[in-house]
Amino acid sequence: MIEVKHIRKEFVTPKKYPGLKGAIKGLFRREKVRKVAVDDISFTIEDGEIVGYIGSNGAGKSTTIKMMTGILRPTSGEILVNGIDPAKNRKENAAKIGVVFGQRTQLWWDLPLSESFTILREIYDVPREDYESRMAFLNEVLGLQEFFDSPVRTLSLGQRMRADLGAALLHNPKVLYLDEPTIGLDIVVKDNIRKAIRRINREHNTTVILTTHDMGDIEELCSRIIIIDEGRKIYDGTPEHLRDTYGSHRMVRAEVSRPLSGDLWALLQVEPQACIADYDPQRKLVEIRFDKNRLHVPQILHGLMQLTEVSDVHIIETDLAEIVKQIYTHGASEGRA
Repeated sequence: MIEVKHIRKEFVTPKKYPGLKGAIKGLFRREKVRKVAVDDISFTIEDGEIVGYIGSNGAGKSTTIKMMTGILRPTSGEILVNGIDPAKNRKENAAKIGVVFGQRTQLWWDLPLSESFTILREIYDVPREDYESRMAFLNEVLGLQEFFDSPVRTLSLGQRMRADLGAALLHNPKVLYLDEPTIGLDIVVKDNIRKAIRRINREHNTTVILTTHDMGDIEELCSRIIIIDEGRKIYDGTPEHLRDTYGSHRMVRAEVSRPLSGDLWALLQVEPQACIADYDPQRKLVEIRFDKNRLHVPQILHGLMQLTEVSDVHIIETDLAEIVKQIYTHGASEGRA
């Protein structure tokens, strides 16, 4: 569905100098500043995939999305969406994609939501029969009917996001771009929007590209993650592989009858840094954090049961949000440590 081949995007702006002298200097010296926002990124997205495209602020996510939607043209490289170049064929591309920006709306602020949808039906030239069928589906999935005749400016944030998602799907696009679709929403509305996206993808095989800082969106929706940092792709794979590759630590949390009665590290034949144990006397909990590349859960449990009586055990995997945070902070190579 989407082919991105070695794209690069540079922005060239006049160099600014501080103060009045700097402003006068700028009139006579036309120096330029070159900023590389996206640097040699390539990937392929199959028809019907839901892909999380994530990175820290300023990493180049929005620039990439704008190039895939045809708003911006790459400085070099090639993009094909459903077989066409989105920058060269903007009208044809726009007819086959839907876009939702969490901070912006494509709805008319003072018009009732129903009028916005009527205008969009005319813009996308959706036949009346298809429109009515599509609206029945969107009402069922997104619950638009309850506020369909209200002016857009009176809608709550959650209602507006559901309305924007419905508007983006009105013409049954092949590709749906979602930029922070659940930003600022409460847990219930987030869950409903995630369910709607999953159902739309399942029933219509819609390809979904999702940019978000909410790891809940990624874990709930995406079978694949692409991470970029400073304009470069640093990871492309499944959330599970990301945990296996970069999440080297696990935790065993056990309910016990008493503190450990011996030396766990000597029993496991490792140094204390490889296996850290804490005991909470009030809750009678032992938490053992360990490097999964050096120790395994059966070893931990075997040693634990030799040193105390265990009534219950929980195995806690590395939190995906923490892994991504470490990659944002330290880069992919250090995030693996």
